[in-house]
Amino acid sequence: MAGDAKTIARPYAEAIFARAVESDTLDLWSDMLGLLTAAAADPLLSGLIASPKLDQAQMTELILDIGGDHLSDEGRNLVRVLVANRRMSVMPEIAQLFEEHKAEHDGTLTVQVASAFPLDAAEEQALADALKRKLGREIRIASEQDAELIGGFHVRAGDLVIDGSVSGQLHQLANELGI
Repeated sequence: MAGDAKTIARPYAEAIFARAVESDTLDLWSDMLGLLTAAAADPLLSGLIASPKLDQAQMTELILDIGGDHLSDEGRNLVRVLVANRRMSVMPEIAQLFEEHKAEHDGTLTVQVASAFPLDAAEEQALADALKRKLGREIRIASEQDAELIGGFHVRAGDLVIDGSVSGQLHQLANELGI
């Protein structure tokens, strides 16, 4: 299902991104999509989105009321289109794809780092600097702790994966030994 949602969301995200670049409103769109994603992720609203209790006009009005003054005219039109096509449920995927396009446009890359122990600011900065030299882009680090790594870290930057964890090395050793 997750792949299906991304497939459905992709044309919306690409169209929104193209319009945002054309109108120089990337940050505005980022904020609007963030708001709509938060609303769509709310358990109460997501239940209503999936439910046939509200008709199209009621659903549109509800979401527009939630967005209020934070939605531009184009943002309001997006809500109308998504509700009319019963696509509000893919709002998180639309926002994620939009942010990926925006990061690519801005020359930045968000790197997922899992480490056995929390990274301090100096370690994150050193890792970001090393990845910037390797990838030639500005790097934002999103770190999380994963005790299963035993030690070291696991980095995912787009298609690049660097496994410097103890558990990864043990796994590789076991494969080489045929265990």
